[in-house]
Amino acid sequence: MAYKIIASQCTVCGACEFECPNAAIGLKNDIYVIDPKKCTQCEDHFDAPQCAVVCPVPDTCVQA
Repeated sequence: MAYKIIASQCTVCGACEFECPNAAIGLKNDIYVIDPKKCTQCEDHFDAPQCAVVCPVPDTCVQA
Protein backbone atom coordinates (compact mmCIF):
# COMPACT_ATOMS: atom_id res chain seq x y z
CA MET A 1 0.00 0.00 0.00
CA ALA A 2 1.30 3.46 -0.88
CA TYR A 3 1.87 6.45 1.33
CA LYS A 4 0.08 9.78 1.02
CA ILE A 5 0.72 13.33 2.14
CA ILE A 6 -1.90 15.08 4.26
CA ALA A 7 -2.23 18.28 2.22
CA SER A 8 -3.56 20.42 5.06
CA GLN A 9 -0.44 19.67 7.11
CA CYS A 10 2.18 19.88 4.34
CA THR A 11 4.50 22.89 4.64
CA VAL A 12 5.79 22.37 1.06
CA CYS A 13 9.38 22.16 2.32
CA GLY A 14 10.33 19.64 -0.39
CA ALA A 15 12.36 17.35 1.86
CA CYS A 16 10.33 14.28 0.90
CA GLU A 17 10.66 14.76 -2.86
CA PHE A 18 14.44 14.48 -2.81
CA GLU A 19 14.52 11.49 -0.46
CA CYS A 20 12.11 9.28 -2.44
CA PRO A 21 14.11 6.52 -4.19
CA ASN A 22 11.28 5.92 -6.68
CA ALA A 23 10.63 9.54 -7.72
CA ALA A 24 7.04 9.02 -6.58
CA ILE A 25 6.69 12.47 -4.99
CA GLY A 26 6.09 15.63 -6.96
CA LEU A 27 4.63 19.09 -6.73
CA LYS A 28 1.07 19.44 -8.01
CA ASN A 29 -1.02 22.59 -7.57
CA ASP A 30 1.47 23.97 -5.03
CA ILE A 31 1.34 20.89 -2.80
CA TYR A 32 3.38 17.70 -2.75
CA VAL A 33 1.63 14.47 -3.71
CA ILE A 34 2.70 10.84 -3.86
CA ASP A 35 1.98 8.80 -6.98
CA PRO A 36 0.58 5.53 -5.56
CA LYS A 37 1.67 3.64 -8.68
CA LYS A 38 5.32 4.48 -7.99
CA CYS A 39 5.33 4.33 -4.17
CA THR A 40 6.78 1.13 -2.73
CA GLN A 41 7.08 2.40 0.86
CA CYS A 42 10.84 2.34 0.21
CA GLU A 43 10.91 -1.47 0.31
CA ASP A 44 14.26 -2.85 -0.85
CA HIS A 45 15.79 0.62 -0.29
CA PHE A 46 15.30 1.58 3.38
CA ASP A 47 13.86 0.15 6.59
CA ALA A 48 11.19 2.88 6.75
CA PRO A 49 9.45 5.12 4.21
CA GLN A 50 11.78 8.08 3.81
CA CYS A 51 9.00 10.62 3.24
CA ALA A 52 7.76 9.97 6.77
CA VAL A 53 11.28 9.94 8.20
CA VAL A 54 12.36 13.31 6.78
CA CYS A 55 9.06 15.18 7.06
CA PRO A 56 9.37 17.95 9.69
CA VAL A 57 5.63 17.75 10.52
CA PRO A 58 4.66 14.56 12.38
CA ASP A 59 2.00 12.36 10.77
CA THR A 60 1.93 14.28 7.48
CA CYS A 61 3.29 11.48 5.33
CA VAL A 62 1.18 8.45 6.24
CA GLN A 63 0.07 5.11 4.89
CA ALA A 64 -2.86 5.51 2.52
